[in-house]
Amino acid sequence: MTTFLKGHGTENDFVIIPDAENAVALPPSAVAALCDRRAGIGGDGLLHVVRSAAHPDARHMAEEAEWFMDYRNADGSVAEMCGNGVRVFARYLQHAGLVAEGDVAVATRGGVKAVHIDKEGLVTVGMGRATLPEGDVTVSVDDRSWPARNVNMGNPHAVAFVEDLAQAGTLYDAPPFTPASAYPQGVNVEFVVDRGPRHVAMRVHERGVGETRSCGTGACAVAVATARRDGHDPVADGTPVTYEIDLPGGRLSITERADGEIEMTGPAVIVAEGEIDADWFAAIETVNP
Repeated sequence: MTTFLKGHGTENDFVIIPDAENAVALPPSAVAALCDRRAGIGGDGLLHVVRSAAHPDARHMAEEAEWFMDYRNADGSVAEMCGNGVRVFARYLQHAGLVAEGDVAVATRGGVKAVHIDKEGLVTVGMGRATLPEGDVTVSVDDRSWPARNVNMGNPHAVAFVEDLAQAGTLYDAPPFTPASAYPQGVNVEFVVDRGPRHVAMRVHERGVGETRSCGTGACAVAVATARRDGHDPVADGTPVTYEIDLPGGRLSITERADGEIEMTGPAVIVAEGEIDADWFAAIETVNP
């Protein structure tokens, strides 16, 4: 039997597979089946919990972080980072008795992330620095188009400011963007409206997933793009700036510090734990591995 857990961070939900020694085969077909909301467990993605020393993508980080978040999108594709996923990953480590309340380092394909678990249950993640690639980008929905800010948080984002979040449409399919060369591997697209001073709301299409209730790296990208739009540059100004970001699944607080590092704070919840049926899992492991 293979153990699984289910967790969420501001309703961005994940299947969690504990596998310290990297012994569980997780081809894309198996990940997609596990994340299927009708025929599987259901989730926006999968958190594969592996010791850094046991995974070829993370061995070089093993001295800095014992645990590696081998993150997969719901379609089975590999992703560099997932901000909400890191919070849920850290909450799982605490739930399993592998770390205590306080500070913990988590290895990801986007680098080692510093995480703090506080007494109130909130989890803060050091998300690293944003980069702002040059070049104009446009995103479209139906017959409408908007300029978008290109922000990279270890994964790519296109942030568009709109008058109404309904203008984003259903977000079932990835919004088209130009130029195609801006995002050769696809992009997460955020649509943003103002709610008040340093307070915005957003919807997001996550590549490989569709619309999700929340996206941590997306919220960080939105905070950075909004700060620049508002004339704030914490590194140049020497003054940190914090934005409250409302997502369909809840609120995240994003701070860009004066050194350029970005911190994201929000809840993380473990919902359930169980065992995957061995025959079902064996069958999906052998389909299109």
